[in-house]
Amino acid sequence: MQLETHIEAIQQELATASALGDERTAEAARRLSDALGSSLHLHLLDLLAEVALELSGQLETARVEVRLAGRDPELVVVADERPDTDQFGFGEETTGRITLRLPESLKSGVEAAATREGVSTNAWLVRAIARVLDQQSTKRSRHRMQGYAQG
Repeated sequence: MQLETHIEAIQQELATASALGDERTAEAARRLSDALGSSLHLHLLDLLAEVALELSGQLETARVEVRLAGRDPELVVVADERPDTDQFGFGEETTGRITLRLPESLKSGVEAAATREGVSTNAWLVRAIARVLDQQSTKRSRHRMQGYAQG
């Protein structure tokens, strides 16, 4: 995605609006437009980062990253890896116990999801909880971009 075309369009609209004034107004608008170019670029990147976070929050098994190739950003969907099973004690004897009361509709949904994945309800719940805990531990601040830059 090329931000420069959008920035140039904004700058052109400013120039068109400034043409309604005199020569001094047009020159001031041109200088202001040139000075704002980099700032506009950064604000558009911030906007894309917020969009990526918003979309990531709506995805269960993936996240959206903003990646830069030079000055051009791209939105990329990245499938989340399964949580590290060693981190959450998978394979060790399960001695922790919680009694959980769920509404029948939620219980049915959990059982259906476990069946689709071919695991027990307990294993599905452990994975779901581990995934949430893993996401919370790696969550970045709201305005931080995640990804890589290629230049």
